[in-house]
Amino acid sequence: MTAHSELRLLPWSGTDGKPCYLSTDDSNSHLSRLADTTEAIQLGLATDLLTSALEVLNDEKTAPEDLRNLSTDLVGALRDTLRVATSRGQRLSTPRPSTQGGGDNPRLPAAAFG
Repeated sequence: MTAHSELRLLPWSGTDGKPCYLSTDDSNSHLSRLADTTEAIQLGLATDLLTSALEVLNDEKTAPEDLRNLSTDLVGALRDTLRVATSRGQRLSTPRPSTQGGGDNPRLPAAAFG
């Protein structure tokens, strides 16, 4: 396994609201697995909330307080989802440009597109 030189953004924040990071090259450590599980739960909750939100928004009789509560829940889910996306994006390996074909345009094999 290759050691990572970057910190992993964890899917929760500290008590002061600041981001928490993990420094490890072991993606199977207890804290790494806990972070993976938490990310999966957060994304699942966001999916469930989206379904509920569509139902609430389609109901013309939804009270303003219910819409306010829904908005608060959606903001929280969006914050969590963006944190997961940021963390996962930071952990993607950066592809090296291909030397085949010359020029400034890197070439990817067809398999890269599924």
